[in-house]
Amino acid sequence: MQFLFIIDPLGSLKAYKDSTVAMMREAQSRGHAIFTCEQTSIAARGGGIQAGTTAITLRPGDDDWYAAGAAATRTLASFDAVVMRKDPPFDLEYITTTWLLSAAEREGARVVNSPAAIRDHNEKLGILEFPQFNTPTLVTREAAQVQAFIDEHGDAILKRLDVMGGENIFRVRSDDPNRNVIVELMAQGGARSVMAQRYIPAISEGDKRILLIGGKVVPYSLARIPKAGETRGNLAAGGRGVAQPLSKRDLEIAEALAPTLMPRGLLLVGLDVIGDFLTEVNVTSPTCFREIMDQTGCNVAALFVDALEQAVGK
Repeated sequence: MQFLFIIDPLGSLKAYKDSTVAMMREAQSRGHAIFTCEQTSIAARGGGIQAGTTAITLRPGDDDWYAAGAAATRTLASFDAVVMRKDPPFDLEYITTTWLLSAAEREGARVVNSPAAIRDHNEKLGILEFPQFNTPTLVTREAAQVQAFIDEHGDAILKRLDVMGGENIFRVRSDDPNRNVIVELMAQGGARSVMAQRYIPAISEGDKRILLIGGKVVPYSLARIPKAGETRGNLAAGGRGVAQPLSKRDLEIAEALAPTLMPRGLLLVGLDVIGDFLTEVNVTSPTCFREIMDQTGCNVAALFVDALEQAVGK
């Protein structure tokens, strides 16, 4: 079979920890042909939704880890599956790409995750569908409401809705001398929506990434533990990843969401859980495959390719 992965530039991927590289290696090991393209190359032309693609061969090791082969412009429908793995920011160009991918689906392309589902599930706002698992949460453009939330709870986390990796996340206490400028920066005079959540002290034990693949729960999470003096556990923000079996509460949350999300075309989902609370539902390019694989021996990439093969009818 031929699989096309929509990714960030190949040279920017860190093979020793990249989940997409793990997926591609597993697929290649089963005899599938691997192709890549960047979001910027996807276009609508007279012949359909097309992209400038490159065939690649993945090599062992993490330095010189791939060899580029033939480049060609092909329709997305000519591949057995198209795997959308472009990282946020989830800006207008990202949304435009999902529109083009939806058009490609109408031409017969099989796209994972579903572009319509990606559009419909903001990774921060996705938790609102499952209020039974939420810490107190506010989403608003009004700075006064954010200020009132901070006063009510005394300690809050503020987030933007369109970024990843811990970017633009602030912890703000009611007595923080910088709270006004932080709220102003985040809300930008009402131009941007802000998510405020009551601070969860259990972040000291890690921000757990739980993976759902093909509607099934991976039995290990990756607890991303903040470095000293930090409130963000994101690996991109310096957090330390520790793989561990799911707790009873982790499993309760994951098993509640899996049968709801899978039928919507979300083959791969990354849930973020802090303590007893669901904090994000990641659907664009969930990660942490390699860390779980390396630390537990659980072949997460194989679980993903199993689900991908089943989805495309192998």
